[in-house]
Amino acid sequence: MSSPLLYVGLDVGGTTMKAAVVDDLGKTFPSATLPTEASKGQEHGLNQMCATIRRAITAAGKTAKDIAAIGVATPGTMDIPAGIILDPPNLKPWQNVPVRDYISTTFGLPTAFQNDANAAAFGEYWVGAGRDVKSMVMFTLGTGIGGGVILHDKVLEGQHSHGAEVGHMKIDLGKTRQCGCGRWGCLEAFASATAIVKRAHEAVADVSGKSILKDLLNTTDEELPAKVVFQAADRGDEIARKVVDETAFCLAVGAMNMMHIVDPDMVVFAGGMIAAGEPFLNQIKHYIRELAFPVPAERTIVRYAALGTDAGFIGAAACARELVGKR
Repeated sequence: MSSPLLYVGLDVGGTTMKAAVVDDLGKTFPSATLPTEASKGQEHGLNQMCATIRRAITAAGKTAKDIAAIGVATPGTMDIPAGIILDPPNLKPWQNVPVRDYISTTFGLPTAFQNDANAAAFGEYWVGAGRDVKSMVMFTLGTGIGGGVILHDKVLEGQHSHGAEVGHMKIDLGKTRQCGCGRWGCLEAFASATAIVKRAHEAVADVSGKSILKDLLNTTDEELPAKVVFQAADRGDEIARKVVDETAFCLAVGAMNMMHIVDPDMVVFAGGMIAAGEPFLNQIKHYIRELAFPVPAERTIVRYAALGTDAGFIGAAACARELVGKR
């Protein structure tokens, strides 16, 4: 019996990039990480990508000759078929960066290129939370809200490489909350980790009495994580509970919209906010049952992601695997 094929998956972030060798069954070898250092320019960034890939191959005890293909996932606006990052807000001052061709030429290997949120969703679909289903929608909850849609082994990229931007669906038609994208009413503006903290500050601004949430928010001048709000809710603070409950409702609206459009087997929530645990997921499920059509509300599996921060490079490797054909 021949050995499983090996791939390298690289996940490029605004701060760091992470790569690892992944075999044909989804088993990962030790990963390698380097700083992205986007401010040093795109040529430096491309060199960092190659260096991270080489380190990952070395960490696995392999050589480039052992690798069948490479997958690269990056953030920002992109042209996926052309393999180019266009104008990424988190990788300034990069513009029109030919990532796929540069990596492919450097290593002499087939190279797949994908959006980072799509790749993370594909990783979860392949060997994570969605490994036993045929279709899946994922919401990544962090500073913003990203996501991906996988239908029968295919990533929904969209005609212009901007499919599955789930964080920017409109859940409010007024001008109550402005999103980081500059537009109003996006899911991200209501339910991202950043939005939770902002809404919590607003909620306690006019509170004159005692509040656990208010005390926690005022303990430091540093930017606070959303987990502070969840901690206050767990300790019984009514203001925090209301913020968390409203967040669960907003995420349920997002999930319901995608359920009615895509009708997936599963909806997955990923990112730092899932540290809030099962009670928060149960709140989301409760509102999904209230909002969605009865059949998808009953049959759609809703769960947390399983791969953590490894999902991006695993998904990138899965894209490389699709490129050369599965065995």
